[in-house]
Amino acid sequence: MTDYLVYDVFTDRPFGGNPLAIIPNAAELPEERLQRIAREFNFSETVFLYPPEGEGVAKVRIFTPMSEVPFAGHPVIGTVVMLGEAGLGPDFVLELGVGPMAVRVEDGHSSFENRVPLEHVATPDKALVARALGTPEATILGEPVMAGVGLPFTFTELVDRAALSDLVPDTSAFREGATRYPSGLDFAQCAYTRVDGRVHMRMFAPLDNVPEDPATGSAAAALGALLCREAGGPVSLTIHQGEDMGRPSVIGVEAEPGRVTVSGRAIRVMEGKLVI
Repeated sequence: MTDYLVYDVFTDRPFGGNPLAIIPNAAELPEERLQRIAREFNFSETVFLYPPEGEGVAKVRIFTPMSEVPFAGHPVIGTVVMLGEAGLGPDFVLELGVGPMAVRVEDGHSSFENRVPLEHVATPDKALVARALGTPEATILGEPVMAGVGLPFTFTELVDRAALSDLVPDTSAFREGATRYPSGLDFAQCAYTRVDGRVHMRMFAPLDNVPEDPATGSAAAALGALLCREAGGPVSLTIHQGEDMGRPSVIGVEAEPGRVTVSGRAIRVMEGKLVI
């Protein structure tokens, strides 16, 4: 039997934030079972930990219900908190699919530093993005941008908080977008708006079995890098996500040219054993 843990990430209270399953000792699991296990948990991501191959304390593999991804934010935050509870810290390195990543943990709060260069993948058609999000084109400010720092998303700024709340995604438009703009996730959409110094964000990836994500650290990192480039200098963001689906999350982002730090809290809510 193999132990597992479940954390709620980017929250300080149970049943908020984004749930994450962690398999602390995955070395003895057959490779062909990893994807099946992730699909069984059916969270936006599941983490499998292995002995390190280089400078890190562990090798981290991350699976959505549909595929393995090289990087995702809330799995890193939750994993770092778990390792901190096991006695590691405050500073160490994890080995991810995007390379070694510096992390920090202290008293249930963790952060990671992403130095992956911002990649501008495409400028998706505004009309198609509007259909995917289920919003009139008039609610979109500027042009959508597909970009990432290890995992690409399409970022679209909306006119106000009401427009963000009113989104009704159209899966057929996601299918068209995934064909026209192939990327690591299938046309994942990250819509946001800026209100009184805060960023409110929603992320949809229905083709990857994530109808809506309560907290997306990899998207938060990429958005920080985008807004840093837009501002021409460092930016500090507090991103609120998950409120429209009843799982409020808070993500801290500090971005400067060439580096983004994402931070948040996580809390253990379940533990058990895989009996397969």
